[in-house]
Amino acid sequence: MSDKHIVSGFDRDIMAIETSVAQIGAMARDALEDATQACLLRDKEIALRVQDGDRALDTLETQTRMAAIKLLALRAPSAVDLRFVLTVLEVCAHLERCGDYAKNIAKRSLALGPHGHFTGTDRALLRMSDAVNQMLADALAAYLDRDTDKARAVIDADLETDQRYNSLFRGLLTYMMEDPRNITAGMHLHFVAKNLERIGDRATGIAEQMFYLNTGEMPDDDRP
Repeated sequence: MSDKHIVSGFDRDIMAIETSVAQIGAMARDALEDATQACLLRDKEIALRVQDGDRALDTLETQTRMAAIKLLALRAPSAVDLRFVLTVLEVCAHLERCGDYAKNIAKRSLALGPHGHFTGTDRALLRMSDAVNQMLADALAAYLDRDTDKARAVIDADLETDQRYNSLFRGLLTYMMEDPRNITAGMHLHFVAKNLERIGDRATGIAEQMFYLNTGEMPDDDRP
């Protein structure tokens, strides 16, 4: 077998893996959007759909991880290609957790069914969800395009996500202190916000992996 054929096969394997990573990312983003709608609308059907969809995401994530490990075992990659394999494993893990967080939000929406809405909270949750989803989209684009500037923007955006979470938490705490009957709904909504904040952390982790893929080193500055 010629070296050219070996290289060509390796390139095809990499392209197939990156296609799968992009697909997992799209599934995670769809799950987040649906889970948020289930929460805001108290929609049981959408919530159950998110939970069912998480199994498909997990299956594809496992298949992609195994393909990367197989590449490592069979192709004897160079140092740069080895970084690619290690990065794929990390990115897949981040995306799988994003799917889990979306599933958790969907579960909370089922528990929120009999409870009312807090003034302003739904809008704040929707804005936070949209912002986090955009972070995830940008992190994936940065990884797939090897775009350092976009990756840096995602890392910087994590501070705003944390601030959104803190603001939501303070608002929910006020509602719960004003009326003990708000505690159950308030706690469920708090965990929804916390899961959104964690998705932002995972998006930041994906952006950081892009730096590792390009340079072999993680960003040397602390997260905001």
